[in-house]
Amino acid sequence: MKFIFRKTIWMAAVALLGVMSSCEREYLEKDPTNAASEELSMSSLANIEIALNGLHRNMYYRQNASQGQNGATSVLTYMEVMGDDLVFPTTGNGWYVSTLRWLDNNNANSGNLFYPYDFYYGQIRIANIILKNLPNVSGADATKERIKGEALAMRAYGYFMLTQIYAKRYEVGGANTHPGVPLRLDDSFNPIPRSTVAEVYTSINSDLAQSYTLLDGKPRSNKSHFNSNVVRGLMARVALVQGKYPEAATYAKEARTGFALMTNAQYKSGFNSYAVSEWMWGYSPIDLTSDYFGNFMAYMSRNYNSTQIRQAPKVVNNLLYNKFPATDVRTQVIDPTGAHTSLSLPSTYAKFPYTSQKFLSVNATGTVDNNTSLGDIPFMRSAEMYLIEAEALAKNNQEAESKVVFDLLEKNRNPAYTTTTATGAAYIEKILDSRRLELWGEGFRFLDLKRLNLPLDRTGANHVSTVTNNLMSVPAGDKRWTWLIPQTEINNSQGLVVQNEL
Repeated sequence: MKFIFRKTIWMAAVALLGVMSSCEREYLEKDPTNAASEELSMSSLANIEIALNGLHRNMYYRQNASQGQNGATSVLTYMEVMGDDLVFPTTGNGWYVSTLRWLDNNNANSGNLFYPYDFYYGQIRIANIILKNLPNVSGADATKERIKGEALAMRAYGYFMLTQIYAKRYEVGGANTHPGVPLRLDDSFNPIPRSTVAEVYTSINSDLAQSYTLLDGKPRSNKSHFNSNVVRGLMARVALVQGKYPEAATYAKEARTGFALMTNAQYKSGFNSYAVSEWMWGYSPIDLTSDYFGNFMAYMSRNYNSTQIRQAPKVVNNLLYNKFPATDVRTQVIDPTGAHTSLSLPSTYAKFPYTSQKFLSVNATGTVDNNTSLGDIPFMRSAEMYLIEAEALAKNNQEAESKVVFDLLEKNRNPAYTTTTATGAAYIEKILDSRRLELWGEGFRFLDLKRLNLPLDRTGANHVSTVTNNLMSVPAGDKRWTWLIPQTEINNSQGLVVQNEL
């Protein structure tokens, strides 16, 4: 593998070096190469920490000319639109439509196929540079341990996403010797082949275990950074994919400690503030770093005054909606009429049944505002941890224990909820349905379908065939569940990287 690494990703990560002296700025401007930028940004512990901040900023910040490619937030949108629960009522102004139609994942030259590969490897390279240089600078051991822990967690997260997208699914109980992704744990550029899926997961688990140890007991500046709870949450996600159900349940329970579920009123407030107790990890764009039409809320909110929102608001699969009672707060942010009278949307906003107002954009004061695309972006909430724990316990033949956990979430979301009498596979389906509704719009559905080896099935729901280009179903195990490796990577790998099944 020749490490694909767009220079702008590195430059975005170190762009926060506004604290450096004027002579340092002149040095960067006179020799704006990656090497010069790395040497400067790694010259002190303070600068390394600024680079770490930039690593987190990249998660929601655009590094190229496409407003549809704003860091990891755009990848979350890819993962939603390729599923069955987020519905496009029209093509709007075209954003994400080719992804919705499953055209990008099967086109090695697609920019949307290239972007997650390029983005996560860019993040991994920055993490590797931090890890290489951190021992060489002086500073407090606790600070260096925290930075190392965060860099390891980001590298693990990047490889976890890459492997889920660009490799065949992890086979629980299997050898998993099928091709994963190139596993680079240094900052070199020499071509390397793809590691096996098993090898990549071994590295992910190792990085997360080290990260947890380093971050345990250490505070963080805000929820845009990792702490030990978030790392435990990542460990729970990874263990669930690997079918390590006892570990997944344990990690999820530990991860959610201290992050109380939100109230129903908070649930209906617009999913735009990571100050809410339930949010474990998220990002908070501000006016200074706002990308307006590229922000997450510019695509997922119900109220932002943009062509995309006015013409093609995000709709919920009506079959999913109908599985839940009106007393469930998660249905109360979905309007089966599409009127959304509480929002007083102007007449220029198209109205479609089952549109969601789960996400609402707000201004700098936190007030719902149609003229801004600001709003915090959720990457992990404790509700997900309850669902992971419940699913893992049920699949580990601990159904009674699972129902205790599941009840805590369901009774919070629906005061009228009574413990389900379903058992076995029917009970697990209840958990998975709750997961679908709870995490709608947050970037899980495609990955869940692939993890569970389920088909894509949009038939019978409110999907519009002319919008989906008649892509209404994809069988489980179809080759299209595995995204192709970008052609640029194939060309640059000197024959070491093998393409997925065409």
